[in-house]
Amino acid sequence: MYKLFYLLILSVIISSCNSDVDTGEFVVGADYLALNNNVIQIDTATVELSTIRLDSLVTSSQSRILVGSYVDPIFGKIKSDSYFQLYGNSYALYTDNADTESTNYVFDSIRMVMKLDKYYYGDTTKTYTFNIHKLTEQVKTSLEDNTFHNDSKLSYQSAVLGSISFKPKPVSTDSISVVLNDDFGNELFQKIKKKEIANSDEFVEYLKGFVVTADSDNSSSVLGFDLSSELRLYYSKYLSNSETSFVLSFGVYDSSKQFNAITADRAGTVIEDLPIATSKLVSTKTADQSFIQSGSGVSCRIDFPNIKQLKYAFEKGAIVDAQLSIKPVNNTYSARYSLPESLLVYIADDLNRIKGLLTNAAGEPIYAILNQSADEFNESTAYTISIGSFLQSEMIKASDSRYSLILASPDVSKTVNRLVLADQKASSNSLKMKIYYISY
Repeated sequence: MYKLFYLLILSVIISSCNSDVDTGEFVVGADYLALNNNVIQIDTATVELSTIRLDSLVTSSQSRILVGSYVDPIFGKIKSDSYFQLYGNSYALYTDNADTESTNYVFDSIRMVMKLDKYYYGDTTKTYTFNIHKLTEQVKTSLEDNTFHNDSKLSYQSAVLGSISFKPKPVSTDSISVVLNDDFGNELFQKIKKKEIANSDEFVEYLKGFVVTADSDNSSSVLGFDLSSELRLYYSKYLSNSETSFVLSFGVYDSSKQFNAITADRAGTVIEDLPIATSKLVSTKTADQSFIQSGSGVSCRIDFPNIKQLKYAFEKGAIVDAQLSIKPVNNTYSARYSLPESLLVYIADDLNRIKGLLTNAAGEPIYAILNQSADEFNESTAYTISIGSFLQSEMIKASDSRYSLILASPDVSKTVNRLVLADQKASSNSLKMKIYYISY
């Protein structure tokens, strides 16, 4: 009687099988079935969504200088500044057999050449401005793992060494050349000319590094720059008829000494009251929606509160597969706010502590893959995840503890992409889950 009642509550579809059975997209092979076994498709199991804020993200060694600021209509104001240390391949002025003295060299100019890496987010049709400042402390971290995080900060001079405003062409291979202060450039040149700076230690002691800061009032997008960006010091011979100009280059050669400080101001948004990292904001309090934003650590948490009850439906049985389809909310994405093609799926405990990635039997990561087939109401646009093994392990777990799944962007530490997902109770494009269960 209990079994019958349970199955009615779940509204299951039961099929007695002794050959291959096609239940939707999932095919159960006959080798797995014995006479009188049942294949059950369950599509009413409860799935709960919430929004969480992951603890600080490692943003060093990400191989991207991420700079910019924009106001998002859903997520609020997002801003990224980038810190880095520079090194030179050489700290000596040019010499040859005919001219072994450097006394007749003079300073020409100094520039920071920023090379676009084709990443962008936000409105690139509007003017974009950033400033360069000189650091007043070395790029060193107090953390044992020698990393910097999205909330890391270093002190720097308020004076601007250089600034530039332009209309971004982010998918081009162009470089952005920022003219820096002549006094700064000439002082660096004189120290190298007088051999007061002759090696990397002396150079870093003098020039601890730069921070590139977004101008919040004159930027509507965030751009990515390559670590091949470099500081170029130009000089030439005094009173020479030659047009030859020489250059010393200083690059970001140590990616562990470069990091992005990413901040978010959520005042006035539906996730303004996002709790501490060990808690969650349930989707019933955010208009049946859950939120993801890279860089700031905002992530979607998925819970399956009643999955353990499934094992009581039959004396013996197993979940052989489960497909979760979770859809973006209509009108929350566009060419300007594009959808990520896939999402990482983490396993976490009740305090949002990451235990590892969701993987298949071969140990390979399972991604939430975007299907974006064209249809009138965007109902086919969805992320699908195979979670059968995860639900089976949760169902048979002896303890009362439960694990959750957390969705995040694969580039969570070096982008600011965002996403809004509909939960199971949403009026449109709601979350769907199908569980395939075999009783025996």
